[in-house]
Amino acid sequence: MLIAAPERWDEACFAAPAVRAMLATGVGVGVLCATDQRGFWETLTGLTVVDFPTKTKARTLAAALAGNWQAALLWEPGLAAEACARAKIPRRLGPAEKPLKKFLTHPVPLAAAGRPLEHRVRHYLTVLETMGLETGRAEFFAAVDLGGPRQAQSLLLCPDSDFGRTHEWPVERWVEVGQALLANGWALTVAGLPGGNRAGARLLEKLDGGLPYFQIDSLAGLLPVLATQAVVLAADGSLPHLAAHVGATCVTLFGPNDPAWKRPLGRCHGVVRRHVACAPCFLTKCPLDGRCQNELTAERVLAAIDVAATSRGRP
Repeated sequence: MLIAAPERWDEACFAAPAVRAMLATGVGVGVLCATDQRGFWETLTGLTVVDFPTKTKARTLAAALAGNWQAALLWEPGLAAEACARAKIPRRLGPAEKPLKKFLTHPVPLAAAGRPLEHRVRHYLTVLETMGLETGRAEFFAAVDLGGPRQAQSLLLCPDSDFGRTHEWPVERWVEVGQALLANGWALTVAGLPGGNRAGARLLEKLDGGLPYFQIDSLAGLLPVLATQAVVLAADGSLPHLAAHVGATCVTLFGPNDPAWKRPLGRCHGVVRRHVACAPCFLTKCPLDGRCQNELTAERVLAAIDVAATSRGRP
């Protein structure tokens, strides 16, 4: 069974328990993913990873796949789904959703629209449950262990979001939180995305240029750093999902997104949001005044970090 990985990082994290459930059946399982996701999928034991460069043509990828797989599980339309169809993999299963159905030989019917909001992980698990597979075992949701030591008083700050500016808390509030954490004895690391708002780089300048800093050129490459952190405080984006995947306790600052739908997987993680009447709007550009971010206080964020630290056993 070849599983086409979702293109987005958060969706890849939400799909991981379903991939583990498929691995538990004992069939040979591979995942087809872009090259920059390879390091993420290699954290799952027993999984064969087939990667391709971002600019690969579907025809070229199909030629590499042809004759090697008896079945494919497709989550979404895109390059991977098209390549699996062109490769004529005999059984191509996936959610019976209109944009994807043309690539499938066996559409999997899902529950009708209008059901209560569920966490996004249910989308992936429901497909496997409809196929008759067990998905509820705790080990399918456990954080992976990369084998390195986790430092008890380490905390990584990531104010940048790859989801867009509306998902970012004001930098001056991050400075306020960072200064309080330093005063309380935390060993801080700052991470930032290149370009855009440069919130991570600006935070580093305001706090202390001597703090460890990681520019996130590769999210998968940051996994070993995330795995050493006791707590990760991050804007809503891909990074907190990857941090949760490798066992860090996350505190995620939500704005236009809905944490009931897209919070990191795991009960130990914290969510902080300022609920306003227009949220969740899911917009990448706020038509108002950014109140869901601007009205969130540093005091609430620090309180959430205290709760996360207690869950980790920090005094």
